[in-house]
Formats: sequence, C-alpha cells, structure tokens
Amino acid sequence: MAEHRSMQRAALLDVARSLLSEGGTEALTFPALAERTGLARSSVYEYFRSRAAVVEELCEVDFPVWAAEVAAAMERTESAEDKVEAYVRKQLALVGDRRHRAVVAISASELDTGAREKIRAAHGGLVAMIVEALGEMGHAQPRLAAMLLQGVVDAAVRRIELGAAEDPADITDAAVAMALRGVRG
Repeated sequence: MAEHRSMQRAALLDVARSLLSEGGTEALTFPALAERTGLARSSVYEYFRSRAAVVEELCEVDFPVWAAEVAAAMERTESAEDKVEAYVRKQLALVGDRRHRAVVAISASELDTGAREKIRAAHGGLVAMIVEALGEMGHAQPRLAAMLLQGVVDAAVRRIELGAAEDPADITDAAVAMALRGVRG
C-alpha cells in the first residue's frame, strides 16, 4: 500500500510538472491533475492540500537534483573562474528542463510562506556553492558577490524563458562574459 501511494504521488508530481510547463499556473488545477492521472478529484486531495503544497513538494524533489547537476559541473573544473563559468552555464542549460519550467511557472506571490521559504532556501543553496570560488578569486565579500552573480543568472533565465529574440546560446554566452568580468573585479 505504501509503495502504491508513493507511485501515485510521483505520478501526480510528474503531471503537475507537465501542466505547469505547458500552461503555467492556470493549468495546475486539481481537476486537471485528477484527469491526467486517472484519479478521482477527491483522491488528489488525499495527497496534496493545495497547489502550493504541490509546488513545495516539487521544490523538495527537484531543487536538490538541479543543485547536484550544478555542483557536478563545477567539480569537473579546476580554476575558480572555470567554476564560475560552469555555475552560470549549467543553470542556464537547465532552463529548458521541464522540472525547472514547472516551478518557475508559479510566481512567489501565489505561494504560501512555507513554499516561498523552500524556494528561497533552495536558491540560497545554489548561491552557497559559488561563495568559495569567489573567495579564492579574492573577493572581500564573496557571499555578496555570489548573490549578485545569481542575479545575473536569474536575469538570463528570465530572458531565455521569455523567448527573447536572442538565441539562448547567445544569452548564455553574454551572461558568462558579464559574470566573469564582474567577478574578476
């Protein structure tokens, strides 16, 4: 029974990712979750109390995966500058990932405090990854530099998600160049 519930929960999360990436916030409804998973609508409420609860769980499941991918990309490099480049490039490469699009589709204003905190904490974990490399580069305030660097990444993410006129590869290259010039001081 526990395995069945776990499989149902995973199926609901997978459908939630699809709904969010396909149609944004408006598409994530309990009737749509029920229809796509073949569950009764009332059964969806046995797994999640709200849309925010679905997003919280997506963050708990997906952010560690993204963070591990970013960390792995950074670990494959040697110099601090290469780590910065890997940090930026990997995050921007993940923009096309359905898991990323799903969580981004819901604006923070629609989430309860718990969900917003989980998202903030996850992003904080990403920022913490690059602090050491920035310290190695001689920054007096590597944490501040890391937060500003993440701002460059976030702006590039938004530009890519908007379907900007520029090619995503050009946006990535520009973000990397800006980040490296900025962190070199």
